[in-house]
Amino acid sequence: MSSTARNFPFVRLSDGINIPLLGYGCGTAWYKKATDESIDRELVDSIKTAIRLGYRHLDGAEIYGTEPEMGLAIKESGINREDPFVTTKVNTNIADIPGAIDLSLRKLQLSYVDLYLIHSPFFAESDGDLQTAWAAMERVKAAGKARSIGVSNFLQEHLEAILGTATTPPSINQVEFHPYLQHGSLLEFHRERGITTASYGPLTPINRARGGPLDQMLSGLAKKYAVTEGEILLRWVMDCGSVAITTSSRESRLSSYLRALAFELTPKEVNEVSSLGQQAHFRAFWRNKFAPSDRS
Repeated sequence: MSSTARNFPFVRLSDGINIPLLGYGCGTAWYKKATDESIDRELVDSIKTAIRLGYRHLDGAEIYGTEPEMGLAIKESGINREDPFVTTKVNTNIADIPGAIDLSLRKLQLSYVDLYLIHSPFFAESDGDLQTAWAAMERVKAAGKARSIGVSNFLQEHLEAILGTATTPPSINQVEFHPYLQHGSLLEFHRERGITTASYGPLTPINRARGGPLDQMLSGLAKKYAVTEGEILLRWVMDCGSVAITTSSRESRLSSYLRALAFELTPKEVNEVSSLGQQAHFRAFWRNKFAPSDRS
């Protein structure tokens, strides 16, 4: 592992794998149709910029169609394989997880990923479906094709189902997490079971839900710490014990987001952001799976 990778702040997962605290998302903002086999050079160059700036956590998924760009960017950057922490997810090919990981690895031009996730639980019609899928994930890990395995968008009931039969518990659950969607008791359940939380959509209060109760406080904290409101939200996520995933095509923003690693909010400020956030509710993703008032 390079010195850059070693020096990047990380969280240790339950299986002993270190995951960088801040990740670059190669996801929904770059989504490609399944039939689109072209290479998005803008994304390749953006990932290369993120790597050059110091990002060492690259988060993708088969459904985004961007695994080829991730692999090409890593190759063109010339960094050692041990340097970037690479995450991808299975959803489209959930019925054949061993085949899905092989296809993803070919697209990524890698022999393994650092983290492999079940993208969502919504394919399952029963607990048995979740347990069968998880057993296949365990075989992927045993084969050395993923250093760590986890899930995404799972609720407590889904986690309980797979934990009932799991030999290797999920190391992480990646969910939409920000002050306007705090998921009730889910994060506490994660802590009790040794499951790390990862947050996608952490900037939702400023890029999708302006005009909420947090606006004034975020502005004030940004002035206090001489950073942007986005950096305050990233720091809040991290101070809540979560890995943060964000993205941008602009080098200036990617550079500024790294400043969120250089300061911490006070415990009082973390609690105040949480409290104000609970006065509103906004879900940006998977809205077709939840009632408008459902905060789970």
